[in-house]
Amino acid sequence: MPGPDKPLLSVLRGQKAEKTPIWLMRQAGRYLPEYRALRAEKGGFLNLVYDPDAAAEITLQPIRRFGFDGAILFSDILIVPYALGQDLRFEAGEGPRLSPPLVDAALAGLEAVPGRLEPIYRTVDKVKAALPPKTTFLGFAGSPWTVATYMVAGQGSKEQAEARRYAYRDPVAFQEILDAIASMTVDYLSGQVRAGVEAVQLFDSWAGSLSPQQFEQWVVAPNARIVSDFKSRHPDVPVIGFPKGAGGKLAAYARGVGVDAIGLDETVDPAWAAAELPDGLPVQGNLDPLALIAGGAALESAVARIISAFGERPHIFNLGHGILQDTPIAHVEQLLKLVRQ
Repeated sequence: MPGPDKPLLSVLRGQKAEKTPIWLMRQAGRYLPEYRALRAEKGGFLNLVYDPDAAAEITLQPIRRFGFDGAILFSDILIVPYALGQDLRFEAGEGPRLSPPLVDAALAGLEAVPGRLEPIYRTVDKVKAALPPKTTFLGFAGSPWTVATYMVAGQGSKEQAEARRYAYRDPVAFQEILDAIASMTVDYLSGQVRAGVEAVQLFDSWAGSLSPQQFEQWVVAPNARIVSDFKSRHPDVPVIGFPKGAGGKLAAYARGVGVDAIGLDETVDPAWAAAELPDGLPVQGNLDPLALIAGGAALESAVARIISAFGERPHIFNLGHGILQDTPIAHVEQLLKLVRQ
């Protein structure tokens, strides 16, 4: 069981901390000059993810620089469809591409390649050996709905229209895609735990694009299955759920999915969340990434409001989404001082 030497892990287990622990989504990445230098040396994004030495180094870079309370594995949510048999590549300036897109091909035509997950586990093993004793190691995976939007369309999209149309047109086939993602995700997260992570986060980046009925069907139900199956293997490993854009459906998500903590995006009013979410449920968030870029008084005010709102429940400070690449290093340092005062 965690002690006071791992404050973030203690909060995930429901304990309030004297000083709010902090980590930032995408804290290992393009805003850091040391990351940009390594990427220039190694090449494309996928080259970094599949080089365990490089991926471990990138995971550790923000820990060395800032001393965050949590280290998040450097990888990508699309590793799961890659392991399910789709080809994955990253186009410069255009983002990820998966082929064949399932809007044009059957899931049954894919041949799973679970060996594609092995380099990620080697990264975990390397990071675990190098982390400071007080730092909690976080693994992650994409939630089925968000991952399915990429698998169906073959790429990202603003409104996820291709996947939403597919789900309405053939809900049975779409459910099969979600089931395949969920099964592989449980195995993937379990492998991360065996290799050394201490908690995991489920990213549902596009949860906000769904109607209430679809939210229950395509977000709550498959995530609940993942949490249940994962907990049957690892009952003591906390799970953070992050359904970005869920808004007023956050309480239903928390009750229905059974996560140990819930991440809030920047559009959620902290005072509302403190009042409406289940009592005692740890929360994570939810600074606007643009407030971090602004810095100064705007940052001070936003941080104070968030910390004040969550003063009566376990709280992990984080952004409402990933840190942006033009974020000044000095503003991250200011944030740390404000949170740790």
